[in-house]
Amino acid sequence: MPQTIIDLAVSLTAGIRSDPPGLGPEITYLDHATGAADFQRMFGLPDGVLRDGAGAAAERCAITTHNGTHMDAPWHYHPTMNGGERALTIDEIPLDWCFGPGVKLDFRHLPNGHTVSAAEVEAELARIGHGLQPGDIVLVNTAAGARYGQDDYLATGCGMGREATLYLTERGVKVCGTDAWSWDPPLAMQAARARETGDWSVFWEGHKAGADTVYCHMEKLANLDKLPATGFRVIALPVKVERGSAGWCRPVALIDG
Repeated sequence: MPQTIIDLAVSLTAGIRSDPPGLGPEITYLDHATGAADFQRMFGLPDGVLRDGAGAAAERCAITTHNGTHMDAPWHYHPTMNGGERALTIDEIPLDWCFGPGVKLDFRHLPNGHTVSAAEVEAELARIGHGLQPGDIVLVNTAAGARYGQDDYLATGCGMGREATLYLTERGVKVCGTDAWSWDPPLAMQAARARETGDWSVFWEGHKAGADTVYCHMEKLANLDKLPATGFRVIALPVKVERGSAGWCRPVALIDG
C-alpha cells in the first residue's frame, strides 16, 4: 500500500531564533578544499591525487542535545521519576515507545502562554472522536509551529500543564511532542505568572510532571499542520547519547493511501 511520509523535524540551523540567546546551535561548514587538506595531512596524500582536488566536506557543530528537533528523557525533568525511581536517560528509552499510532491535538487557536488543562485535552479528543490507547504518540499542534525561526517563536503558542501531561500518561502515552520550543507554555510567561501570583509551582509544571510519571516528549516538531487528527503512525527514534537528558531525532509520520 502506498504511503505518504511527513517529515516532522526542523533543520538544525544556526543564526535563527530557535533557542534563547546563547543557547542556539553553531555550525562551521568545512568545504571540499578543507577536506582535501585534511586528507593530505592525515594520510600523507600527494598533491593532485583526489578527483578535482576535492576532499570530504564536513560540518563542525557546537550544540546541545536540546537544539533542533529532539526527544527529552525523564532525566531532563527531574533526577527521579514515577515517585522515586532513578529517571531514565535517553540511551535507556525502550525503542518500542518510539513508534506507534499518532494522534494530533490541534491547539493552534489557544492564546500565547495558555496552559492546556486535562479538560481541554479531553474536549479535543472528543472533538476528533478518539479514545487514547496505550502506545499512542500524541502530537500537540500549537501556534508556535508556524513561527519557527522567527523573532517571536519563543513567545508563541500554548503549552501543556501538569494535569494535561498526567492525563496523557495515565492512559498509557509514553511519547508525545510539540512544535513549540517547550512542552510547557513559553517559560518567560510562566515565570511572569509565578511572580504575579507567588505560586512558583506553575513554572515548568508540564516537565516536572515527569517526577510523578514516566514519559518522553519531543520539542521543535514541524509540519504538524499537515497531519490528520488520527490515522497515521509515528516513528521517532532518538540518538543514543550516553547518560543524555535528550537526543536529537528525525520523527516522521506515515499515512497510508
